[in-house]
Amino acid sequence: MAESMAGLKRTHRCTEVSESNIGQEVVVMGWVQKSRNKGGIIFVDLRDRSGLLQIIFEESDCGAESFAKAEKLRSEFVIAVTGMVEIRSGAANTSLKTGTIEVRAKNLRILAESDTPPFPVEENSKTKEELRLKYRFLDLRRPDIQRHIMTRSQVAILTRQFLAEEGFLEIETPTLIKSTPEGARDYLVPSRVHPGSFYALPQSPQIFKQLLMCSGYDRYFQLARCYRDEDLRADRQPEFTQIDMELSFVDVEDVLDVNERLLKRLFKEICNVDVELPLQRMTWKEAMERFGSDKPD
Repeated sequence: MAESMAGLKRTHRCTEVSESNIGQEVVVMGWVQKSRNKGGIIFVDLRDRSGLLQIIFEESDCGAESFAKAEKLRSEFVIAVTGMVEIRSGAANTSLKTGTIEVRAKNLRILAESDTPPFPVEENSKTKEELRLKYRFLDLRRPDIQRHIMTRSQVAILTRQFLAEEGFLEIETPTLIKSTPEGARDYLVPSRVHPGSFYALPQSPQIFKQLLMCSGYDRYFQLARCYRDEDLRADRQPEFTQIDMELSFVDVEDVLDVNERLLKRLFKEICNVDVELPLQRMTWKEAMERFGSDKPD
């Protein structure tokens, strides 16, 4: 039976709890990754987007009612726990960010129960893609998928910060447009107010950014959604996002410079990798002569 979280407010995400919180009461909420009943003591690995945190239930601490509820916990139950942070009583788990601490539960609320999941919510799933996509809301809970999505968000935030510092304006361009033929087929959207006519979804914002340069917006960018009605390839999808920009009163070196410094910032902030500038460059002629391709790996 689902309980309300009324009156409770989460104080920390799972991996925001640390040794600095020892002796403090915290409220954490998330999904049960694993529950282990050792008879008189129950260990629960609680998961949210930040990672895992071990919760320990003993009847003497949480009372008979909460302990009875803890005995029913299964994978993917959504719970809220109030408890005290303490040093782990057992050996530390060095593979976890929270491996030296645990939360001794004082109160438990089950916010949502779960049936047995159709596949384990874990990293590097061997589950067939068809099943993963059928239950995409479960697949998106997997820690490796969540890291990819959070990294993408971080790239977008840092890109916006960097380009704003470089004097760029973020300007959204239309996505329902007249067809502007490029290198692929357009996706078409029928118009309700003009029967028999169609909008095209943009393959790129090319024509609009050139209009913006003509209009005096000398540095433009957007994280642009683009659509190309093509077959799937390893390096091409029908729908994708690109960091799109245009600059006025510059030469080739200016364009290369701002992009190289953007890449350097992203690799440093996200991967802690120092990229040496300028990046190695290769002419088209050299690429074709050495590798037979204008996009060698």
